[in-house]
Amino acid sequence: MWGGDGGGVAESGGVEEFLGHRPRLFAVAYRMFGAGSEAEDVVQEVYLRWAAADRAEIANAEAWLTTVTVNLCRTALVSARARRETYVGPWLPEPVPTGALGPLETVEERESVSLALLTAMERLNPVERAVFVLREAFGYPHAEIAAMLEITEVNSQQILHRASGRVRTGKPRFAVPADEARTLIERFLLAAATGDVTGLRALLAADVVSMADGGGKVTAARRPVTGGDQVARYLLGLTKFLTSASTFDLDEVNGELALIVRADGVVASSVMFFGVDGAGLVDTVRIVVNPDKLGFLVAAGA
Repeated sequence: MWGGDGGGVAESGGVEEFLGHRPRLFAVAYRMFGAGSEAEDVVQEVYLRWAAADRAEIANAEAWLTTVTVNLCRTALVSARARRETYVGPWLPEPVPTGALGPLETVEERESVSLALLTAMERLNPVERAVFVLREAFGYPHAEIAAMLEITEVNSQQILHRASGRVRTGKPRFAVPADEARTLIERFLLAAATGDVTGLRALLAADVVSMADGGGKVTAARRPVTGGDQVARYLLGLTKFLTSASTFDLDEVNGELALIVRADGVVASSVMFFGVDGAGLVDTVRIVVNPDKLGFLVAAGA
């Protein structure tokens, strides 16, 4: 398609050229996996193939690198999905600092890395996920997507239509301005810190759902908790795991404001995301406490 994979020696500047593309390749791979660590592994393999390729035969470096990245992800997703089927409790994507995910200048670009959308994308098979990511998040024309995935352009359009329907089922997602999100989370923190179950309940929608990803590594609810009263009591119960050294920060993670709880003010022990309905009430709480999924945030210095 865009070049061979011959055994030429890397010419001068090959590393620099790859590094110029690297942030976008990571952004593609992360959306494919929903896991920063696995995305990093794929990007490293892409570099090895780039270094070994005869780049004189590569007419379009971006297209070649993107094609290799997406197809490596498609292959790796098969085993990743098998592991997730035996995962202990709810599976949630691995939180990543917003700055590591490329330019997110529009509501649609931010949605493409949100935990809500990445979780919904678990319903897609690897090809559907590739088409959805390439078209919705990066705006590639169907003709280029078809060439990358070795399908027809019409098939690419059909797959996108099917994938969009599977991902965007259920309640609509509302984008909350950062200042409103900050006020909401601060009110949540105050109610939780003071044990104000009534105040906390007032912030929650009647059909709110809370999911916690502990992966069997730490204590976490292994099934979603539903309903305003039940979720309020459940969230207040989580405060018993806090210590006097626990600290709280609001930071941009996955394109949205998240609450980061740190043990001893250093190591992130949990990250909480809040989905909001049209009435301004929290209708979804996603909590990542699996330490294996917090390493990327810690390493990135979030």
